[in-house]
Amino acid sequence: AMAGEGSTFRLRCSLLGHGQDVRGLTCGLFPEGGFVSVSRDRTARLWAPDGLNRGFTEMHCMSGHSNFVSCVCIIPPSDLYPRGLIATGGNDHNICIFTIDNPAPLYILKGHKNTVCSLSSGKFGTLLSGSWDTTAKVWLNDRCMMTLQGHTAAIWAVKILPEQGLMLTGSADKTIKLWKAGRCERTFTGHEDCVRGLAILSEMEFLSCANDANVRRWKISGECLQVYYGHTNYIYSISVFPRCKDFVTTGEDRSLRIWKQGECTQTIRLPAQSVWCCCVLDNGDIVVGASDGIIRVFTESLERTASAEEIQAFENELAQAAIDPKTGDLGDISADDLPGREHLKDPGTRDGQTRLIKDNGKVEAYQWSVSEGRWIKIGDVVGSSGATQQTSGKVLFEGKEYDYVFTIDVNENGPSYKLPYNVTDDPWLTAYNFLQKNDLNPMFLDQVAKFIMDNTKGQTLLSTSNQFSDPFTGAGRYVPGSSSESSTIPGADPFTGAGRYVPGSASNAVPPVGGVDPFTGRGAYQSAAAKVENIYFPKKDAVTFDQANPTQILGKLKELNGSAAEEHKLTEDDLIILEKLLSATCNTSAETPTAQQIQTLWRAVNWPEDIVFPALDILRLSVRHPTVNENFCSEKEHVQFIILLLKFLNPKGKQANQLLALRALCNCFVSHAGQKLMMEQRDEIMTQAIETKSGNNKNIHIALATLTLNYAVCLHKVNNIEGKAQCLSVISTVMEVVQDLEAIFRLLVALGTLISDDTNAVQLAKSLGVDSQIKKYASVSEPAKVKECCRFVLNLL
Repeated sequence: AMAGEGSTFRLRCSLLGHGQDVRGLTCGLFPEGGFVSVSRDRTARLWAPDGLNRGFTEMHCMSGHSNFVSCVCIIPPSDLYPRGLIATGGNDHNICIFTIDNPAPLYILKGHKNTVCSLSSGKFGTLLSGSWDTTAKVWLNDRCMMTLQGHTAAIWAVKILPEQGLMLTGSADKTIKLWKAGRCERTFTGHEDCVRGLAILSEMEFLSCANDANVRRWKISGECLQVYYGHTNYIYSISVFPRCKDFVTTGEDRSLRIWKQGECTQTIRLPAQSVWCCCVLDNGDIVVGASDGIIRVFTESLERTASAEEIQAFENELAQAAIDPKTGDLGDISADDLPGREHLKDPGTRDGQTRLIKDNGKVEAYQWSVSEGRWIKIGDVVGSSGATQQTSGKVLFEGKEYDYVFTIDVNENGPSYKLPYNVTDDPWLTAYNFLQKNDLNPMFLDQVAKFIMDNTKGQTLLSTSNQFSDPFTGAGRYVPGSSSESSTIPGADPFTGAGRYVPGSASNAVPPVGGVDPFTGRGAYQSAAAKVENIYFPKKDAVTFDQANPTQILGKLKELNGSAAEEHKLTEDDLIILEKLLSATCNTSAETPTAQQIQTLWRAVNWPEDIVFPALDILRLSVRHPTVNENFCSEKEHVQFIILLLKFLNPKGKQANQLLALRALCNCFVSHAGQKLMMEQRDEIMTQAIETKSGNNKNIHIALATLTLNYAVCLHKVNNIEGKAQCLSVISTVMEVVQDLEAIFRLLVALGTLISDDTNAVQLAKSLGVDSQIKKYASVSEPAKVKECCRFVLNLL
């Protein structure tokens, strides 16, 4: 009985073209109704629906990878590329970006250290990539903006969520992580094996599939809402139907499964062991790619269904498939106990149910089709076939995929070792590395190499050249992540050198100085008509913390010195020396700080953390002086200096120490030596400083915002997009917790400074959702500078 429209998926067409496994698929934007496929044959292909019949035509074939291509996604249209771009990731560690009408890449993104196996695109040109090197990277155009670190094994799946700034990664460490503005917000645990695929249902929910043969539905907030069972082996890919919560999955059990209202409503078996990937087209048709290199499309629409001959040919191909009982897809098989052909007279109880029968000594597998009311043969069950493993890279070792993983016993009673191997590897080099890694006797080299060659029956792919020379990089091409001078400031001092220091000028009052606000008292915000001048950003000079009361500081130092343990006690002479240092750096004397004063200060700042704060305050004030700055931030001293300040930023430590350490870091920016050191150590300092946001202390928040602002001032002068990305991520993260409006104001000035004159930084800020985060400050009434600065920033976004 033929079922009515919209109830059952049937074959629409089979597409030949790829020479090996089809590993990735994605819906295309142009031509409409088309899709892109990628394969182990190193190519990507663009397919367009064929107007006359039910098939697709290969529009063109793209090459650019020197090894297997494993994933693909579409980058949405932009002004520059109105038809969007195609991104592919491969085993050569690269990501190639193609336009839809050129077979060679537009550019290549380099930076991952292992296979790139997942890609997802977001708004404003952002691209998220996941790799076996355990990291995910966020790219904007041809630059890496940030690296997401935290997983302990290969990242197999990535997705950018609809809410800006949120990203998901799924890993062989069995967890899924949610990232916000580049920082891990939450870890989802529940899967019992490597997470292989992710799919977005809504802003609040997503699905994941894994090697544990289960699909899970999650809330962004962390709870698992549902687990779906049905597959009998690894699930490789998951894709959602447009405009609903139904979805499809494919896996290592030779099947494509359709899930509606939480139930598996249809199982379609394929004549290939690994069904690697699937995508759902806008019209609801399902495209699948498998290890036999064939792409198949299935449809519910009767007019798009293949002809009876094509469906018969597909069923014949399926009936002849050889099923290896070892995969466990059909449960434990004991041929002796199987019934004969008469067993097929009884109808099945549910769609996709399998039944094994024995006919003339042969074991055959059948599957029940509810819509057709008959048993369809899905293959012959054959005996296990020794070590001729298909080259589908199905074996996982340490979370990565290999063609083979051998178990090697070096001697009878010793432990056995795992040896992963790909047919593209050099057997001798693999053997050598294996012996090195496991600290085994190099005498075994010939034996192990011969073992590999015997057991792979000499299977090697045509080209074994491992020189991933990139045919497309011209000499001057920018390769993200390779720039060695990303964080150093050019020799000439962009901040007018030491002479600039004006003591006592209280320059921590960010303009407008003296509280004169040219804009207050004006009702509505007028744009160009009134030529309101932006006096807030880009800010050109560092903001420092100068207010000082030397008498109080020294009084406290003496008081605590009285109660200090003997080994820390300062002598009377030491205290006089520190008093001189304070007056030299707070401009009450014209003397230059001496080496002896600086050494005494260093001893004092190494006091125990419960009494160190007055010494830290002296450090905060004196580091503004060029001599002291040069001393602590120069090549030889700076390591201890930074370690000391970072130690005080520990959120579990005393808040006074956190505050003074942050202020000291801000004040380092007054001199060239300090700026250079701050920029070189940016990653460490920012990562540690952001932890102080948790204390809800308004002064700490202002100091943290000021540190970010000083970084923005430096980054505005050197075009270092990775540094700007980190700064934007910090601004976005800190904005969420800060209440104090002075801190907010400084973050807004930092944001404005970072994105001024830099379209990449503007795009990145948008993709992190910063614009929606700051909108509320455009209506703050007091202080007016918050509202005005916010509106200038929003104008840029």
